[in-house]
Amino acid sequence: MRPVSVGRSVRLGACVTAAAGLLTAGLAAPAFADEPQTDQLWINPPYEQTLPLGANGGGPQSRPLDIGLYHDNNNFTVTDGKVTVDISGLAGVAEVTWPENCAPSGTTAVCHVPEVPVIGPDYSEQIRLVVRAADGAAVGAQGRITYEATATGGPSGTLVAPHDSFDTTLTVATGPDLAIADIAPIEHTAPGDEKTIPFELTNNGDSTAHGFTLTLKASYGLEELTRYDACTYSRTSGDDYAPRTHVTCSFDQELAPGDTFELPEPLKVKLTRHALQERLDISVDPGGGAEDLRWDDNYTALLIAADNAADFSVTGDAVSGAAGETVTARLTFKNNGPGWLGNIVSGDSVANVRLIVPRGTTVTGVPSGCIPRTLSGDFYPRQTGAPRYDCRLPYWVLEDTERSYAFSLRIDTVVPGTTGAVSIHPEFGEFEFDPDTTNNTAVLAVN
Repeated sequence: MRPVSVGRSVRLGACVTAAAGLLTAGLAAPAFADEPQTDQLWINPPYEQTLPLGANGGGPQSRPLDIGLYHDNNNFTVTDGKVTVDISGLAGVAEVTWPENCAPSGTTAVCHVPEVPVIGPDYSEQIRLVVRAADGAAVGAQGRITYEATATGGPSGTLVAPHDSFDTTLTVATGPDLAIADIAPIEHTAPGDEKTIPFELTNNGDSTAHGFTLTLKASYGLEELTRYDACTYSRTSGDDYAPRTHVTCSFDQELAPGDTFELPEPLKVKLTRHALQERLDISVDPGGGAEDLRWDDNYTALLIAADNAADFSVTGDAVSGAAGETVTARLTFKNNGPGWLGNIVSGDSVANVRLIVPRGTTVTGVPSGCIPRTLSGDFYPRQTGAPRYDCRLPYWVLEDTERSYAFSLRIDTVVPGTTGAVSIHPEFGEFEFDPDTTNNTAVLAVN
C-alpha cells in the first residue's frame, strides 16, 4: 500500500468520505495487551511534480519537493530515520538542491530524520528538496526520483520501508500555475459575527492565465457571502450531504506570470445562529481549457470555529407485553441546538445511538443503520438476537434534527422492571460541544 500525502484538506461535499481517509492515513488504532505489536515505516513523497521552463526567456523556476517519513504504531518510539534519495533518473531533465539534513554522494543522498512520527494533526514532511528543470530540457521531458528508508525502533528494533514502492515523476512543462495562499484557521468566533476572509491568488507559472473560474463552498453555518457580479450563488438541500452554499465565479482577467489577483471587494462571510464547526473551501481553475502546472495549490480549506454548543440527547421507551409477544420499542436521538454539527473534515458519524438489550428479551427486527455487536463491541454474526446495537448517525445533524429507531422486541420471559441502557457516543473522543451530558443516557423499560 502506498500512503496518502497529508497536505491541504480535500474539497467540501462529495469528497468528505475521501477526507476521512486522507486525514487518517497512517494513524494506528490503539494497541491492546492481547494484540500483536506491529509497526511499519512509510515514505510520503508526492507522486508527481511539474517543472516550469521559465517565463519571458528567464531561467527555469525552482519548486519545493517535500518528502515525509512516518510509521504506523504510536506505541513505539522510532528514531534515526534514514531516507535514501536516488536522482540518477533525472539526468538531462532536472537538477536538485539538497537541504542541510541530506548528505549527497554522486546521484544519491542519505537524508536524516532524527525522530520519526506517526501521522497526526501536527505532522509535516521533514525533507525539502528544491528542483528545477535542467538547462536545455524540452517540454515533456520526464525523470524519476526513487526512495528507500530505514529507521530504528518498532517490534524488532529495525523498520524498513517497502522496497521499490516510492517514487516521484518530474515532468518539464509550460503553462499557468494558479496558486491560492493558505489561510490560517479562525477560532473563537461567535454566532452572528461577520468575518473578512483574506484571499490571495497568484500565477506562479511561466504562461499567462487567460481568465479563470473561482469556486467557493461554504458549510451550513456560514451565510451572506459577499456578492460579486461575476458569480452565481446556490444553496443545496442537504438530502445526501450537509447543506452548503455553492458559489461559482468566472473572471476574464489575464494573469501574467507573477501577477496577483484581488477580488472586486473583500470576501466576507457571516456566521449563523447555528454555526459551530464551519468550513469554507476555495478553489480555482484556469480558463480557456489550459492545464494548470500544479494542482495541489489550486484550493484551500479554511476552518472557522464558533464558540457555540449543540445539546445532544437520547430518549428511551417503556413497553409491556406477555411472554412470547413482540412489541415495538422506539429510541429517539435529538439535537436540541442551538448549533448544528458536521464532521466536515473527517466524514465520521457525529454519534452512535447505542442500545443494550433488556434481559429476558430478543431483538427480532432491526432499524436500518443499526449494527449488531457483542456487549464489548465486537463483531456479532447475526442481524437479530444481538445483546447490543449501535446505530450510526450521518456525518452531520442540523440544529433541530430528530431521528427515531424502532426495534422489534420479543418478550421471551416476563421480568418485571427490567431495563436496557440507551446512550449516545461519539465516533472518537468526547462531545466537547455538548453543554449537558446528563441527557445522553436513557432506559428502555420492559413491563
